[in-house]
Formats: sequence, structure tokens, C-alpha cells
Amino acid sequence: MKFSSSLRYYLVKQPAIQNFTWICNLTPASSFQFILITVACYLCIIFLLTRVFRLRLPPPILKPITALYDTAILLLSFVMALGCTLSTMSHAPDLRWIICCPPNTPPSGPVFFWAYVFYLSKILEFFDTLLILLSDCHQRLTLLHVSHHAVVIPMCYLWLWTSQSLFPVVLVTNASVHVLMYAYYLSCALGVRPRWKKLVTECQIAQFRASFGALALMLGYYFFGPGCSGVWGWILNVLFFAWLLFHFVNFRKQAYKPKSE
Repeated sequence: MKFSSSLRYYLVKQPAIQNFTWICNLTPASSFQFILITVACYLCIIFLLTRVFRLRLPPPILKPITALYDTAILLLSFVMALGCTLSTMSHAPDLRWIICCPPNTPPSGPVFFWAYVFYLSKILEFFDTLLILLSDCHQRLTLLHVSHHAVVIPMCYLWLWTSQSLFPVVLVTNASVHVLMYAYYLSCALGVRPRWKKLVTECQIAQFRASFGALALMLGYYFFGPGCSGVWGWILNVLFFAWLLFHFVNFRKQAYKPKSE
């Protein structure tokens, strides 16, 4: 019980988390200009490191850096999933709130704090691309990889800007999948290639399909109830998830097809 109470304090009831409020243009990294500059810098760095400066790090240097980075993202993803779960359990008045926030819900409190951390973590994940550029594995730098990292930033920004419904479900599922995914990456960086790579892909596909199922439930609440907060922000999410689902299903088909084909 003492451990559980301490966990809830540091992940839910700590004053900075409990009293968090996201205010556009006042909260750090909350302006539209920040989004535009961040994504533009990301794309410029990719252009420079692929077309102008071809920097490479030798494996003895790159692998420890990659292992440290994978460990950091793995732990951060675990903390975000746990923090958002505990915050939702503590502050959601009912199960419906998790799917459909009431209209005009302010972006404040522990649940939105973890949405803010999740948003910032997607900027940190730009290092995925940098590590690829510093290696000799440029075939991994696909359009899917670059566009995914570029689009997810404004998508998560919309969660906060519109107090978007359903984001706790998406946050927890995505962060949980990232725990599994970066555990796989970490094992590879340490020289051990696990046999459950396909499981990572299956979980990624499952999270997108589950998101569409939850979205259908949210739309039911929206059209047959008093409404849901930030429902129009889901237009970008739906297009993004559909696009990712298509590419992941296609990747699974190509990567795991029978060898006899």
C-alpha cells in the first residue's frame, strides 16, 4: 500500500501534475510557431544529413548511444502509460469520460499533464531519425518513417489545443506498444535479435484498429448525446491512423510472407 500511495503521489497527485494547465502560447512549446519551426527543422536536418553532410558514426560509438536512447524512450513510455492510466482512474468521473470528454473540457489536471508529456516525447523521438542518419542503414529512412514523425507532432498538439476526446486511450495504448517496440530495439542494439519482431508489428496494427473501434463508440456518444470535446480534431487522427494502418498491413504482408512465394 505504501508503494502504491507513493506511486500515485509522484504520477498523479504531485502539485506540478495536479495543478497543470495547458495554455496556448504560455505553456512551453504551446505555440503554432513552435510546431512549424520544429517540424521544419526536422525536415531540414534530414535534407542536410542526406544531401549535404554525410556524417557517420562507427558502430562502437553509435551502438552505446542507441542503447542509451532506446532505454530512455522505453522507460519514458512505461511511465507515461502508467501515469496516464492512474490519472484517468483517479479523475475520470465515469467510463464515458474516457471515451467522450464533455464539451468545453479545459486542458488541465493530471490526465492532460501526461498528454503534454506525450506531446513533448514525440519531439524527443526525432532522435530515431538522427540515429538512422548517423548509421549506414539509410534504407530504414523511409517516407513512412519521416512523415510519421513529422505529422504526429501537430496531431498530439491538437489533443491539448482542443481537449480532444479519447486521447487517454490512444496515449496508453501507443505508449504501451512503444515499451514493447523499444525493448526490441534495445535488444538489437545490445547484439541480441529477439524472435518476436512480428509481435511488435501485430501490436502496432492492433492499436490502430482498436482506435477506429473506440472512435466509433465516441461518435455514438457525440451524435446521440450532449456532444464530445475536440471531436473535429479527430479528422487528422483518422486520416493519419488509416494511412499508418495501410502501411503497417502492407509491411507485414511483405516482411512475413512465406518464403516459398
